[in-house]
Amino acid sequence: METLENEKSQARAICLKNLSYRYPNAVEPSLKNINLDVEKGKFFLIMGSTGAGKTTLSLCLNGLIPQLLEGKLTGWVSVAGKDVGKTAVQSLSKVLGLVLQDPETQIIGRTVEEDTSFGPRNFLVPLEEIKQRVNQTLEKVRLQGYNDRLSEELSGGEKQRLAIAGVLVMEPEILVLDEPTSELDPVGRSEIYATLADLRRKKDLTIILVEHSSEELIYRADEVVVLNQGELVWRGVPSELFRNLPLLRQWGIKPLPVSQIGWDFYEKGWITLAEIPLDIPSAEGLIRELLPKYGRWQGHLQGQAQRQVQVPGQGFGAGQRKDGLFQQELDLSKKEIAVQIKDLNYQYNSDQTALRGINLMIEAGDFVALIGQNGAGKTTLAKHFNGLLKPTSGEVIIEGMNTLKYDTSDLSKTVGYVFQNPDHQIFSATVEKELEFGLKNAGFKGEEIKERVEQVLQYTGLERYRNVHPFSLGKGERQMIAVASILVLKPKVLIIDEPTTGSDWTGVQTMMALIRKLHTAGTTIIMISHDMDLVAQYAKRVIVLKEGGVLLDGTPKSVFSNEQILIDSAIVPPQLCRLSFQLEDILGREPFIESSEFTAMFESREQSGCL
Repeated sequence: METLENEKSQARAICLKNLSYRYPNAVEPSLKNINLDVEKGKFFLIMGSTGAGKTTLSLCLNGLIPQLLEGKLTGWVSVAGKDVGKTAVQSLSKVLGLVLQDPETQIIGRTVEEDTSFGPRNFLVPLEEIKQRVNQTLEKVRLQGYNDRLSEELSGGEKQRLAIAGVLVMEPEILVLDEPTSELDPVGRSEIYATLADLRRKKDLTIILVEHSSEELIYRADEVVVLNQGELVWRGVPSELFRNLPLLRQWGIKPLPVSQIGWDFYEKGWITLAEIPLDIPSAEGLIRELLPKYGRWQGHLQGQAQRQVQVPGQGFGAGQRKDGLFQQELDLSKKEIAVQIKDLNYQYNSDQTALRGINLMIEAGDFVALIGQNGAGKTTLAKHFNGLLKPTSGEVIIEGMNTLKYDTSDLSKTVGYVFQNPDHQIFSATVEKELEFGLKNAGFKGEEIKERVEQVLQYTGLERYRNVHPFSLGKGERQMIAVASILVLKPKVLIIDEPTTGSDWTGVQTMMALIRKLHTAGTTIIMISHDMDLVAQYAKRVIVLKEGGVLLDGTPKSVFSNEQILIDSAIVPPQLCRLSFQLEDILGREPFIESSEFTAMFESREQSGCL
């Protein structure tokens, strides 16, 4: 029997047989009787809700489970013909590279080059070959020229690309990536996936990718495997899964926006399941075909909204700011100002200039999204709002307080900051104690602490986790805990950096519903995000940063209408905006944002009297 299994494994990159695993002290196993064969050279996509077992499965493939992490493992795992249970992790690393979900757990070197060269140096690769490999790999992940950059000064997305580089430079046969692009800008995601596809073609690389995003992968992956509560519940080609929206919702997977339009048409009986579009060209063709039959769209948009983005050469009128190439015209005289930035410049200790001449005003009660490519200065700018960073020159005034004259502890009573990585601000033994900590530090006592904690636990849906250790929960829950620990202080301004990174679709909707509720209640929201669909759906104002300066500033619709400028800044407009550009002759130039706005163009046969 063992000989037969070994022969079988030789023809497969990965073989899993009856694999189950339970973490120490866990009530339920994280993996339950998984059977899966992956042929060499295949691209497998693993999807599922938070806590489904995706990361645990990844750790089983390179031997970290069971060799370094305790717990009970049963079943059999073979990688490149090697029995994982009997092969040292160091030996497995020559054939299988694993990119972890949190890039900071993999970054060791002081500089980008030092970190990327760490693996080859440990395997005694000749120096000249190491240099060649490092430079080629950094170019593939868009970090060329970063060799001497300090790793601690990289943005979250740049750290993620560095972690990928550290694995690619080892030239493994099998590559396992656990949400490797969650912190990358849209163009950066596409580039990483293109790099993986190129490596797969040239080197017959086997790829196992754990991911929540789907738009860039639907035509790249050979198969999709869906895990749910530790069980393998679905396996097949991507197109079948992404046309079945009820299944996606059931398993916490985000549907493609264009497929949502198609599903609406399918439910009306206008198209078959196989005709639901998976990309923009298919959706455009479908709408053009169906509009004469079922549409009641009256030509171009009536009274298209005037552009709210300043165009070079047209001058600046009263109330306009002159801090970039394209600016929003705002009447700032009638509303309170939450944030005012005057001629802000900032340089890191390494003399790397991060912000250049920024002038901005943010009104109280606004919902602002900061977007831009990795390293554009988004997080650096946001850290000036609560005094974590102080201007090299210029001023930042928050609710009337100049940050140069106030400590972060003083500003924290007005400005709440939720970090990109929630683990950077969680340290207490229970969720309840985590919420109490900030209040005690701020001088609150007794009954008021208890009342505020109770209120926020209910508000965020964390009441059932009151006595649970935060690090025993999934990343989505830890992100919510980080938000809750700020909300107990009742800040007037909430800065939230990538609030949905690593969350499944259900978690994304829960988090964004909370943020919208806070905004409705009057909190000023400043959100940093690479998810353009969320930005388009929730933000009232979008500020685009590029190379430390403001490039665009306006409403989501006006900003996303500048498609080429955004693409040049590594930003891809939301899928439905790009669809509207293709339908400009029907819709006019103003882009649509939600699928409901497209389907509103149509009416049922019953309404139109066709039946």
